[in-house]
Amino acid sequence: MDKVLISESNIEGYSDFYKNNEESKIWWIDKIDVRGVLLFSFDQQKIYNLFLDYPHNMTEEEVRIFDSENPFWREFFQ
Repeated sequence: MDKVLISESNIEGYSDFYKNNEESKIWWIDKIDVRGVLLFSFDQQKIYNLFLDYPHNMTEEEVRIFDSENPFWREFFQ
């Protein structure tokens, strides 16, 4: 079983960044007390909203990485 990795965000109103395995290039982050918003980042600087930004506000490389790590969401949006 993979261990969840955590990185402190220091962003008021948000959780720390987390990812489910060391190989993942995507960090997830949650807005505290908000449900249904899926937020993620590649660099812990720029945060994407899955439903607003995927794939048109992402680079081709970011989309490729996201799709390879998240086949469920790739299929969901096709």
